[in-house]
Amino acid sequence: MIIEAKTLAWPGIRHGFFTRQGGVSEGLYASLNGGLGSNDDAARVAENRARMAAALGVDAQRLLTAYQTHSSNAVVIDTPWRADGRPHADAVVTSANGLAVGVTTADCGPILLADPEARVIGAAHAGWRGALTGIVEATVAAMERLGAERHRMRAALGPMIRQPNYEVGPDFIARFTAEDPASDRLFAPAARSGHALFDLPGYVASRLRQAGVGQVEDLGLCTYADPERFFSFRRSTHRAEADYGRHVNAIALY
Repeated sequence: MIIEAKTLAWPGIRHGFFTRQGGVSEGLYASLNGGLGSNDDAARVAENRARMAAALGVDAQRLLTAYQTHSSNAVVIDTPWRADGRPHADAVVTSANGLAVGVTTADCGPILLADPEARVIGAAHAGWRGALTGIVEATVAAMERLGAERHRMRAALGPMIRQPNYEVGPDFIARFTAEDPASDRLFAPAARSGHALFDLPGYVASRLRQAGVGQVEDLGLCTYADPERFFSFRRSTHRAEADYGRHVNAIALY
């Protein structure tokens, strides 16, 4: 049900990249769907999230994920928000004990971060839009405001879509090339003319390193290629399914 990173295995920190296994949802959402925005039964989602909160050692209402919009917005919190008051953000940062801050994903890149010495943690949702427009840098800056230092930060990249399964078109390629002339390294040839295979985790890791994060670990897991363990938006689209489940990826101090 839960995957952990060696980088974040520190006293006083609990974290997890949750798979789709170990929950109560059914059908397309089987079984550990944590997506508040999915069309799954709300009571089942609540039970799934309660199970994940328990695995992290916090009460269900203290497992917090924002309303994600593929932005570069990072918020700092020290108390839980109301269920109907989730901020629009793609990263959540805290130094408070007993809060699990997280992000939901189904192909985009989940990043969990910590400065164990300063006891500051964060979770970021890095799809290509958020990564391109600065969610990594915004998260690091938010952690700094709480006393973290970049060189002490440790970041782990969880399950996300990997290059062999991430085909993109000419407009996507052109945008990246315009933003970063060296972005050719992120693309591999695709079967269709004018298309390419994009290396999302490689790009996210490079942004973390450029931001000065001291240690970056990539778990190397592909959501698209492993339907037994992971939800995937793109795989569901290719199968013409009506919806898809979401993973929760979260970190807490205790």
